[in-house]
Amino acid sequence: MDFDNSAYDDINVTPMLDVAYVLLIIFIIMTTASIQGIAVNLPQASAQPSMAESRTKAVSISADGQIYLETYPVTLPQLESLLAQYKAADPDLPVVVKADASIQYQRVVDVLDLIGRLQIKQLGLVTQKLVK
Repeated sequence: MDFDNSAYDDINVTPMLDVAYVLLIIFIIMTTASIQGIAVNLPQASAQPSMAESRTKAVSISADGQIYLETYPVTLPQLESLLAQYKAADPDLPVVVKADASIQYQRVVDVLDLIGRLQIKQLGLVTQKLVK
């Protein structure tokens, strides 16, 4: 018998692919089983916005630098006063900041600084998804 003592030129990956496919199938079955959960009959809500949805305050800064709380124009001192009142009523007050892309960066920093002074911890910055 003549045995070839040379090194293998390639690796047989078929058994490794079989194991990967089995693991993939197990992963798919386990994730879909855990997502389904228990069927419950959920209560119906009215079409009106709920208090949970309306508790978030939106601060907007327009292209001309005007600051708005929700849809009402305010100055920085007025904004601070109003947000302080809302924070007193709801310590976990969430605030989102929407600013026009063309405004001065300093205007956004002023609003963020004001929110930081009020110790508002739940802050979101609204951006637009980049379209390629």
